[in-house]
Amino acid sequence: MKIPTITGIIDRRILINFAVDPDIAKLIVPAPFSPKIVNGKAIVGICLIRLKDVRPKGMPAFVGVGSENGAHRIAVEWQEDGEIKEGVYIPRRDTSSRFNTIVGGRIFPGRHYHAKFDVDEHNSNYHVAFESSDGTTISVDAKIADTFNKDSVFKDLDAASDFFKAGAMGYSPNGDKYEGLLLHTEKWKVEALEVSKVSSSFFEDEAIFPKGTIVFDNALLMTNIQHDWYSKPDKAVVNN
Repeated sequence: MKIPTITGIIDRRILINFAVDPDIAKLIVPAPFSPKIVNGKAIVGICLIRLKDVRPKGMPAFVGVGSENGAHRIAVEWQEDGEIKEGVYIPRRDTSSRFNTIVGGRIFPGRHYHAKFDVDEHNSNYHVAFESSDGTTISVDAKIADTFNKDSVFKDLDAASDFFKAGAMGYSPNGDKYEGLLLHTEKWKVEALEVSKVSSSFFEDEAIFPKGTIVFDNALLMTNIQHDWYSKPDKAVVNN
């Protein structure tokens, strides 16, 4: 899929991350990808991102649009041109935008499910939740923290930041291919979040993640980030 370069503002981006048994992650990551492992664990999560002024690059900001979005992600690696590349595999995308649900898989990579979002942000506290058209739900309550989760598989905030910065390349399934999209940010700055409550029907589905194979690891926040998205060549589905 080839799209024009898209530009806009990441008004708010929350990354909710879980550590998973690698053998379980391997079952849900399709070839040619494989889970990226950190201290014996695979990393999965959801990106809760509010976009504004999104439009083809070169057009004025006032024609841009905004939306709330959620992307379920798995950190992955793959072989390409004799090198190991890294990024994320995105099995599903959810959005508040009816337009995105129409063009998802046609203009934008990957199918987009329509979802109703519930958002409340004040005094460094964040509540973001959604319920999608197929019943998928997620809810998180968090606040900006001075310290990073000491129980994380990452040794500190900088290590987590570097890991997710390296995962700027994302692939979404669409029929017989995986469609690529590269995120470029003008700056990269994350803050730690302290999570008081998190629930996810996807990550709590024991048919996918048996009890004891997944645990909350950390949460990160980014705000007011100028960004561009670039289309990258598709990858073919590999049939085993």
